[in-house]
Amino acid sequence: MIHKIISKQHNSKLCFVCGLKNAYGIKANFYVTENQELIATFTPCEEHQSYPGRLHGGIASAILDETIGRAILNKYEEEVWGVTVELNVKFKKPLPLNEELKVIGRITSENNRMFEGTGEIVLKNGDIAVTAQGRYLKIPLEKITDFDRNVNEWKIVEFENDPKEIEI
Repeated sequence: MIHKIISKQHNSKLCFVCGLKNAYGIKANFYVTENQELIATFTPCEEHQSYPGRLHGGIASAILDETIGRAILNKYEEEVWGVTVELNVKFKKPLPLNEELKVIGRITSENNRMFEGTGEIVLKNGDIAVTAQGRYLKIPLEKITDFDRNVNEWKIVEFENDPKEIEI
């Protein structure tokens, strides 16, 4: 299935998942689709392995948590932040290193205080390798952490190879 990309979300400086200057991070990019799902792309390397040649399950969980949690940003004009309350992950297939992986996240329900979502990590051949369901508490960013957008380089970073559509 081809997903049309309508916008891109922010990256930061040092976040393990989206930080572009974190030497050990996965440097994921997040793209909003026409149906308000979020697709992340990243290519894990040897520093992200557990068993030789395989992505560590904790890192797979981290990218799923981030992608599902960020999907709420697609629904509002102002930033709505989520703090993970619960994340359930199921591993179906091993995840390779040095190969682009795609992660899909979506919101399945929400109320004034909480939201829930689901996500998958998809292999190059289209197989679903990992699934997750999460529950998040909506909290203003200033109640989560002291966050300076400029210091943390929280911005949309455009690359020449950013896709206009993503096939999954």
